[in-house]
Parts: sequence; structure tokens; C-alpha cells
Amino acid sequence: MTARSIVTVTAGLSAPSSTRLLADRLTAATREALAERGVRAETAVVELREVAHDIMNAMTTRVPTGRLREVLEQVASADGVIAVTPVFNASYSGLFKSFFDVVEHEALDAKPVLVGATGGSPRHSLVLDHALRPMFAHTRSIVAPTGVYAASEDWGSGEGGGRELTERIGRAARQLAALAIDHAPVGRDGFEDPVSFDELMSGLGR
Repeated sequence: MTARSIVTVTAGLSAPSSTRLLADRLTAATREALAERGVRAETAVVELREVAHDIMNAMTTRVPTGRLREVLEQVASADGVIAVTPVFNASYSGLFKSFFDVVEHEALDAKPVLVGATGGSPRHSLVLDHALRPMFAHTRSIVAPTGVYAASEDWGSGEGGGRELTERIGRAARQLAALAIDHAPVGRDGFEDPVSFDELMSGLGR
């Protein structure tokens, strides 16, 4: 079974947080969508609040230190990224933006990205198209068509928001899975992983 790596970046400030909850659901749904296509998912979740000091240091020194260096390497080598932020003042959080400010643009070039956000009011869902998509377009990422915003009412378990949120998560996850499968896996040395001898030989009989 082939594999794809998915790194989830979440900028929630509390523990637990609705941002982390959405991030976990998007990660699980993407893992399931990849499995349905016969692809194993290697997933990792990064809580930005845990590396906040390192992010601020990197902003002023341009040198990543501590665990931030490992996180940046994870993002650069991933086949897909899930990026989830809480909404503050009608935009992404400062911590979320600061992290992606220290990510090298080349690391996100042509990288599949699924964007998500959480907030108290449904009207803040515009942050997906007015803030997150433009930011990742600037880094030349490939953003999944469906973004997922979860307002407070979306976490309901009745016939309203709960079901609709689940449907959006599933749709977005399937889109990211498809993009990640098409994304050529990158090895630790920065080059694409070579095709195995068995895979090469299997194509000769077709």
C-alpha cells in the first residue's frame, strides 16, 4: 500500500479548543478518504501554541530554533497540509499568520492545502475566501475547493449544523486526499521518492 503524509497545523489557543477539534476531525476524515483509495495516511498534528515562543524568535532572527525546526521540516516534506485557525477580528489569528510567515515559500509551492477555521458567528465564514485562500495563493499552494468553517452552532447534534458540518468535512477531506495522491512524494533529501523496481516491472506486462 502506498502512503501519503498529512501534516495538520492548528492555531487554537486553549486546550481543548474547537479549533483542535475541527483539526482532528479533518485529519481523521482525510485518513479515511485516503484509505478508501488504498493509500495509507501518515499523519501528524502540530499545535502552534506549543511552539509560539520559537515562532516569535524566528520572526525576529529568521533562524528557527527548538522544535520549530522539526515542524517546518514536517510541513516541507508533507504531501498535504491541513491548516486550521480561530477567527480573531474577522481574520486568521496572529499566531497562525506568524507561523506561515516563517515557512519558506518554496516549502508550500504546489503543496495541497485544506483550509479550516472556527469562530462564534456564521458570518465569519468569509474568512476562508477573503483571508486564508489569498494567503495560500501567495505561497502558490494548491488549495482544496472546499474550505471548512465551524461556528458555535455547527457543533450541534441535531438535524441542523452537526450533520452539515460532517458533510463539509467529508467533502473537503476527499478533495485533499485526491490532491495528495496526485502530489509526488518527497523524500527526506528533498527529492521525489524513486519508483520501486517492483512497480517498474509491474507496468511491463500491461
